[in-house]
Amino acid sequence: MTIVMTIVKETAMKTIKASEFKAKCLKLMDEVAESGETLVITKNGKPVAELSPVKKPVKSLFGAHKGLIKVKGDIIAPIDVEWDADR
Repeated sequence: MTIVMTIVKETAMKTIKASEFKAKCLKLMDEVAESGETLVITKNGKPVAELSPVKKPVKSLFGAHKGLIKVKGDIIAPIDVEWDADR
């Protein structure tokens, strides 16, 4: 039996009133880009928009997982199982 646990770190997002966001927009954009945290903009206490940093695109998917995956054993050698297609 294998038990898998996933731990999710929940963090409260920073919120700001729309009127305050309007006055400090450029400064807040710089802060979000630098910190990487999302900013929730509220109107009358209700969230209406999110300001998040742009994720940098991956140059190439080729090699993206290099060093993360390890091959154990010979993955090319045939196995000792007879297939229906071989009959």
